[in-house]
Amino acid sequence: MTPLDGALWLICHGFPVFPCDHPGLKRCAGLHKTCDGSRGKHPAVAFTRAHTLDGRRAHETFGRGLRNPAVAVGACSGPEGWRLLVVDSDRPGAIEDVAAARGEQWPATMRVRTAKGHHDYLWYPPALKLGNGLGALQGKFDGDVRAGNAYVIGPGALHASGFVYELEDPHQRPAPAPSWLLRALLTRSAPTARRTPQRPSVPGASRSVLGLIRFVAESREGNRNSRLFWAACRAAEDGQDARGELLSAALEAGLDEREALATIRSAYNRTGATA
Repeated sequence: MTPLDGALWLICHGFPVFPCDHPGLKRCAGLHKTCDGSRGKHPAVAFTRAHTLDGRRAHETFGRGLRNPAVAVGACSGPEGWRLLVVDSDRPGAIEDVAAARGEQWPATMRVRTAKGHHDYLWYPPALKLGNGLGALQGKFDGDVRAGNAYVIGPGALHASGFVYELEDPHQRPAPAPSWLLRALLTRSAPTARRTPQRPSVPGASRSVLGLIRFVAESREGNRNSRLFWAACRAAEDGQDARGELLSAALEAGLDEREALATIRSAYNRTGATA
């Protein structure tokens, strides 16, 4: 399956697509100014607005150059308006192990094999507010989840390792997310429970940097990552190595550790900071 094949399959089945960087390009095609090295995964467009279900646009985008297809998760709509949730296992069987530990069986659902594991596509009721947080699965699941304002790389995409993302069964549709999974995702785990914001201590930090750290800690779901990136850029421009404190604030706000680290790294790289 080529990137164009993957994009057309996704569109045919109602999944809005957009282009990402492709590791075959000499330079990253992502919108960011500095690539963090994760070639093939960076959006080449503002995906919350530039996704499409138009096959002709897909031919123009994926047929004329090297681009990986990706799915705009928040733009997907399933039966009766249900929303899309993608469970990203970092190793084969990771989510099955979580289900088994809870005495549950993982449902048969649409699955895309990735370089490390797999993406499982599921539908969940629109009344629920899900994001990228693992909730009670934090520290118990080798992977991540993607919902709301998020995206995942689609079938036909080329990973930097040379692996091509592929559908396990092209005829399998997304299943309803099991109730135990939804309860777990909606339960805030103890390590990430919101605490009363404390005044951070950063030796030599300016008052503005201390304010930036509080700004991140007080973020709410839906704008946490963007606020973290903005704050990290400002801290770097101020010459402060506040990365550890920003990470702690991001975790306090409920962000996933790996996602927060990548955001902070990207912000410091963008500003050219060497701290």
